Amino acid sequence: MRAFVLHHSHAAHECETAFAAWAGFISPLRHEPVGSTCLRGGHSLYWMVRAADRAAALAMLPRFVADRTTAIEVREVEVP
Repeated sequence: MRAFVLHHSHAAHECETAFAAWAGFISPLRHEPVGSTCLRGGHSLYWMVRAADRAAALAMLPRFVADRTTAIEVREVEVP
């Protein structure tokens, strides 16, 4: 499995829609904590996930969220 940071961004007026999009959507990310800048005015969400590829990583998100998300492949490294 590869590691991805999912960086989702939406406009301030889309916050409610971004969270409502999860209703009824089955995902291992539901009901789990997520890094968010919404309450600070940034309107971004960040997940660290493991998936076979970018498409599989984005499939963990409801369509409204996935359409506004960049899947960034990352690798864990040790800081010297």
